[in-house]
Amino acid sequence: MSKKTKKTEKCSEYLELKGFLSFLILHELSLKSLCGDELSKKIGERKKASLTPGTIYPALKRLRKKKLIAYKRKGRKKVYSLTELGKEELEKLYSLFSTYFYGLKHKIVRKSAKKRAGKKKK
Repeated sequence: MSKKTKKTEKCSEYLELKGFLSFLILHELSLKSLCGDELSKKIGERKKASLTPGTIYPALKRLRKKKLIAYKRKGRKKVYSLTELGKEELEKLYSLFSTYFYGLKHKIVRKSAKKRAGKKKK
């Protein structure tokens, strides 16, 4: 199976995940303050795809302009964290996700968890 075929299998023309980037940034920063490279790596691992600087840094800039995140310099790096407004916005987003996806929890299982469950049954 080619790489192109594998990538196509993971994607759906009916669900665009691009709009989740800001949410994922806010979520990750709620767990720990991170620099842009660390955020890119963590979100990339979640999406199973690498994020380019042209993707992550404009999103960080938008979130900073909306005063949802702030940064402090540590040497050459900028370490981002949530502001109080960012924490409030993230709580609203969690509530929206809960409303949108209520009742789907039993359908949403990581593939690795499914495989482990299948092996235990054998």
